[in-house]
Amino acid sequence: MSQPNQSLRIGVIGLGAMGRGTALALHERGLDVVGCDIIEQARQAFEAGGGRSVALPSDLADCHVVVVLVVNAQQVESVLFGEQGLARHLAPGSLVIQCATVAPAFARELGERLGSLGLAMLDAPVSGGAAKARSGELSVMASGDAGAFEKAEPVLDAMAATVYRLGDSAGVGSSMKLVNQLLAGVHIATAAEAMALGIRLGLDPETVYEVITHSAGNSWMFENRVPHILKGDYTPLSAVDIFVKDLNLVHETGRDLALPTPVASSALQQFTAARGAGFGREDDAAVIKVYQRLSGIDLPAAANDPEGA
Repeated sequence: MSQPNQSLRIGVIGLGAMGRGTALALHERGLDVVGCDIIEQARQAFEAGGGRSVALPSDLADCHVVVVLVVNAQQVESVLFGEQGLARHLAPGSLVIQCATVAPAFARELGERLGSLGLAMLDAPVSGGAAKARSGELSVMASGDAGAFEKAEPVLDAMAATVYRLGDSAGVGSSMKLVNQLLAGVHIATAAEAMALGIRLGLDPETVYEVITHSAGNSWMFENRVPHILKGDYTPLSAVDIFVKDLNLVHETGRDLALPTPVASSALQQFTAARGAGFGREDDAAVIKVYQRLSGIDLPAAANDPEGA
């Protein structure tokens, strides 16, 4: 593992759960980090952990490496090429590590646009959630040229437990992330459906969890998300809206490739139903509330929702 480079200035755009955790992990590794978010509370939360922050992406013009951890392609476009966008202010040779989940075609185009400005890009979506971001143990699915990987090394060392070098051009990392998100979304929706079935059959939810997590039907998502349901706590660690977006990207990409994705499409419909019912900003485990609406099952009362739904 490389030693922190004290002369390397790093910007992190997006100080939500993932971005703030990553920025704090970089800060605690001794790197020179500046966080950026338009939301004052997000900046304050980062500063409470000892970090420095700015409100506008263009304020990061003196950074050598910029990590973009926003929600979607529209936000990536805005922070890099919008009115206060950063791209035209960075010095040639600077590196953008683009971590948002976006369509592979968008990632390829973004790499070309940044390259035309003399900037390097690593197409580097991440997985692991807020807890892994905070501990600097994300999985990074990255693609880019050797120079980009070399410049990114101290940053990746501090933010990730595992870095997969998947190719030498943008788009490959984002392609791999779509495969991951297909599985993640399907597993969450399936975990919710399985728990709803168990509850409807009259089984004790805690017992269902205990048995399944020691049986062949278990999955990482079942083991990780079902406790949110059992606690009745839908504080968003990863929101329903995220999987509406990501599974829609899977659906659109499959359509462009003439590849059917029926299982992912079914999961997308469940997350869309949850969003339509008003649960879009709740934790993605709230997809189970669709079954509550449809069949009247009794869920544990939501610790952060007085009405329990």
